[in-house]
Amino acid sequence: MTASPDLSRMGDLYASVLGLGSVFFSLDAPDARHFDRECDKAVWDGCKKGLSGGPDAGWMGDSMPQAGELGSGRQIVEPFKNSFIVSEEKRVILTCAQPTGVLSLGNYIGAVKNWATMQDDYECYFGIVDMHAITIRREPADLRKATYSCLAQYIACGLDPAKSALFVQSHVVGHAELAWVLGCLTPIGELQRMTQFKEKAARLGFAVKDDADGELRFSHEGAKAQASVNSGLLYYPVLMAADILLYNAHAVPVGEDQRQHLELCRDVAQRFNSTFSPTFNIPDAYIPKVGARIMSLQEPTKKMSKSDDNQNAVLYLLDPPERLAKKINSAVTDSGSEIVASPEKPGVSNLLSLFSVFSGKSIPEIEKSYAGSSYAVFKKDLAELVVASLAPVQARYEELMADKAGLEQILKAGAEKAQARAYKVLSKVYRKVGFVDRVR
Repeated sequence: MTASPDLSRMGDLYASVLGLGSVFFSLDAPDARHFDRECDKAVWDGCKKGLSGGPDAGWMGDSMPQAGELGSGRQIVEPFKNSFIVSEEKRVILTCAQPTGVLSLGNYIGAVKNWATMQDDYECYFGIVDMHAITIRREPADLRKATYSCLAQYIACGLDPAKSALFVQSHVVGHAELAWVLGCLTPIGELQRMTQFKEKAARLGFAVKDDADGELRFSHEGAKAQASVNSGLLYYPVLMAADILLYNAHAVPVGEDQRQHLELCRDVAQRFNSTFSPTFNIPDAYIPKVGARIMSLQEPTKKMSKSDDNQNAVLYLLDPPERLAKKINSAVTDSGSEIVASPEKPGVSNLLSLFSVFSGKSIPEIEKSYAGSSYAVFKKDLAELVVASLAPVQARYEELMADKAGLEQILKAGAEKAQARAYKVLSKVYRKVGFVDRVR
């Protein structure tokens, strides 16, 4: 009789589920920066055979291109063909986000706007994590469109492809591979304690609670039709850790809601370093002090979120001017009429924070300017300020979306730069865990 496997670690769980042979890539030297070209060609040929023949097969387009050509007649450049010298002179910052549609002003102010200021001082990698996106069912065509749109929004907001690597997660070999290695060192209990995992399960309608023994239990009572808490939702933080550690990032811009995930990443990195030998940097959180948290316009004690059922609570980067103005003018304020920031006035405080970000003025300066004024006047001025500030961003976005070929070239260059660093890190990991070098 075969003993039941010990499923205390995620790797054991996945191994029990798969029960299949897996293909792993091992690199031939700790300092390898890319596979040799024969191996690259074999991988590419295998991809073409395995993915061709369907409307959803291609990486980016609606169909898998034939060897050597795209529908437009442009030539395919074999992936991983070129070598890159990875600079070690600057500290590395890595940040990733899902292609979930239009950015909210919370995303813009709290994240992307700040990312743009880091590009001259750091070696920056900005990833669009499409692999994370499929933990929730997405229509393939919508996901592809959202990926392009996300890239265009990033660039319109100030991310410069000439200074930073902008890439799509699935275009870089190593994210899933490193996640597997890290998952084999990660107890399931650590993942079950992730707040966002519990929240996502709850949004699907599941009742989530911890039993006295510490085990996480789900009740299907009240769950949405066909809802499922898939293993990807549970494994999400390990893949996130792999995203960060694959580039040996020194710092990661995160919001307060992501600090728990970063702490898990730090724990996993330390565990790997302790189990084998020093390999990974222990990444620090980079959290801007100003404008890091923009609140809902309708519930100002709650963070502004794209998933809010009340769309009047959320300002979007691509909202037309009239819609931006309407949302701001209908924003919840507070009792009294003073335009001052205080814990007792969360609505006004939130609007003052928005005004400060877009005007460059301090909150005390703004308070002084509107002393004795009305909420209506203040909101009107804020709406005009936001509309004027976003106009060039929206115009640049439309320009970029009209040039799909240009976006593809940006992604190609970004993936090549990211791949160079990823291979370097992954090769060291593979050697340290004991994988056999690939035979030439």
